[in-house]
Amino acid sequence: MNPSSIFPQLALPAVNFTLRASGEHQEVQCLSRRKYVRLEPEEWVRQHWLHYLHEQLGYPLGAMVAEYPLQLNGMKRRADIVCHSPNGEPLLMVECKRPAIKLNQAALDQVVRYNIALQIPILIVSNGLQHHAYNWKNGQPQSLDHIPPYSAL
Repeated sequence: MNPSSIFPQLALPAVNFTLRASGEHQEVQCLSRRKYVRLEPEEWVRQHWLHYLHEQLGYPLGAMVAEYPLQLNGMKRRADIVCHSPNGEPLLMVECKRPAIKLNQAALDQVVRYNIALQIPILIVSNGLQHHAYNWKNGQPQSLDHIPPYSAL
């Protein structure tokens, strides 16, 4: 089964994924986790972002973590993608939503809550069809018109 026939074409470059069947569902090889994971709508978006950050913007594979664990108010959460500097400092976070989810204030609020714990300067929220990028300054998100390449951070 071709995932392009199930999931919408995204506003990100097309990717040639490594896929395999697993029972009733498909799995995709995660670029960051280097293992197969179930291909769900949010994973479709996450994998496109991982490939875009690496292939188009030069983020090293070793600097990107998918499903980054964090603690928020004593509860375990996971940020979809966190990219780090060579010294391990978090630089950029991407929160991925299914394409059917509208990007609204609630989606931005989730990223902002996660950033309370992580203090990352570049925040992105995306459903694959729309993307909103922010530079976190003085405790407030400021809109960005482009995603900076790794070399600019």
